[in-house]
Amino acid sequence: PRTTLSYQHVTEREAMYGASQEVPFPGKLRLRGAVATRDAERLEQEYLAARLRIIARLKEAYYDLHFVHHSMAVVDKNKRILTDFAHAAQARYAVGRAVQPDVFRAQTELSRALARLATLEQRRDSLRAEVNRLVNRPPVDPLGTPPEITLTGLQHSLADLQTMIEQAAPMLRAQRKGVERGDQAIALARREYFPDFDIGVFGFRNETMRQNGYQFMIGITVPLYYVTKQQQGVQEALATRESAAQDLQAVRQDLLFRLKDNFAQVQRAERLISILRDAIIPQATFTLESAQAGYAVGTVDFLTLLNSLLTLQENQLELHGEIVEHEKAIARLEETVGTAP
Repeated sequence: PRTTLSYQHVTEREAMYGASQEVPFPGKLRLRGAVATRDAERLEQEYLAARLRIIARLKEAYYDLHFVHHSMAVVDKNKRILTDFAHAAQARYAVGRAVQPDVFRAQTELSRALARLATLEQRRDSLRAEVNRLVNRPPVDPLGTPPEITLTGLQHSLADLQTMIEQAAPMLRAQRKGVERGDQAIALARREYFPDFDIGVFGFRNETMRQNGYQFMIGITVPLYYVTKQQQGVQEALATRESAAQDLQAVRQDLLFRLKDNFAQVQRAERLISILRDAIIPQATFTLESAQAGYAVGTVDFLTLLNSLLTLQENQLELHGEIVEHEKAIARLEETVGTAP
């Protein structure tokens, strides 16, 4: 709306004053308010989606940091065992019960463990800085050792999660607000074909004639160039709304894909965790213990003993890696669905 106040001094004995107000055609103000409301609601949903995204990235960085800490503990433990193996191989070689390559192999694996620890330490420092960045803290702020991870179970089926996406996913709700905004913008653009009004009231005072007067005015803004202005505005609003609808469908498809992908990753991780924890690692542990006993009495060679230790180490790292990947997939599902899956 446009409000105008005016005062005019014609002569020393005559003055005019008045006010005018532009009044949009009925419905235009309501539609403009509806467009602004949809914009605000869309921005709110985009904010919620951004917050979920940051939380998911923070959880992923935290779980990666946890994996690095656990890996360092496993490798450091095996480094001490390798040191014992190297001493045993050296002692056996000194008395002629082992060959020199056994000593070299033990020393090589010990050096590989030290190199792996150096790599893990660098990765740990980088992940600490990443976690601090995501929580808006200085990169060098210290972080404690992450506690053990408890597996988070899925609370809903895939079909239920698909329904929850339609209801709760902020990214999808933001796109819906964009489509609704487009509908209101189309209605507003079509309402622009109708004229606006300009209402004014003016008064004057003539001191010489001792007379007062007033004037009432109604003006209409006629859209003479509707072909090049209003009509093009409608076409633009229609195109914008169609683009928003296509974006809505694209976001829906992307969310459904991410849901299926991460859901499958959770199921895969659960199966592998069960196999590794209940079968492979107990078998690898028994194999190492058997190899250690056999090596002590000379029925198992050093290479078999060393391979048994390294196999157990890799299985332990793989188990914890699957636990971490399981939790990271759960975090991504929370981001996708908008709530706990």
